[in-house]
Amino acid sequence: MFTGIVQGKARIEKIIRKADFQTHVIAMPTALLADLTLGASVAHNGVCLTVTHIEGNLVSFDLMAQTLAITNLCDVQEGDEVNIERAMKLGAEIGGHLLSGHIFCTAEIVEITQRKNNYKVRFRLPANAMKYVLTKGFIAIDGASLTVVEVRAEDNTFTVSFIPETLERTIIAQKGVGDMVNIEIDSQTQAIIDTVERYLAQNFAIPA
Repeated sequence: MFTGIVQGKARIEKIIRKADFQTHVIAMPTALLADLTLGASVAHNGVCLTVTHIEGNLVSFDLMAQTLAITNLCDVQEGDEVNIERAMKLGAEIGGHLLSGHIFCTAEIVEITQRKNNYKVRFRLPANAMKYVLTKGFIAIDGASLTVVEVRAEDNTFTVSFIPETLERTIIAQKGVGDMVNIEIDSQTQAIIDTVERYLAQNFAIPA
């Protein structure tokens, strides 16, 4: 489990590509190396990955076909940076919201509005994901826990504002219009909406 509070950025030093499989080697920030062991979980752009090898500050992770198919990690190149968060520890403060590290879909950046002390980004989601996005609700973008400030159902978009600390700590400021980000929706919101939809379908179905 994760909190959505990105702890830093890590450079991808090497990508080993095989058929439907990749190994990413990242330069883990020194502050995040303490007690890191094989088998530990680390989120990359919000994707929960498992440590497979450690050599100094170089840490390796394997990515399966499903991960490459549904996340933006298939597009990263050597030299790119990713948002990093280590798995949460019991008893630690949860400053964001609980995340599983399982990406629901990706979203496209369609607009960036940048003014002094105001950085807003509008994202377009697949239509089937929009029902889970609510104004003032939680959403995770590339692993960062954020609050939705506006939803536009007519064009399947939503907007998020970023404070300077988030821009400094994450890779969002490196992205431009057309880039894709990983989305994890709030699990409680999804559970409530899916349960209500099943109930209505079972109890209020219109006869053929």
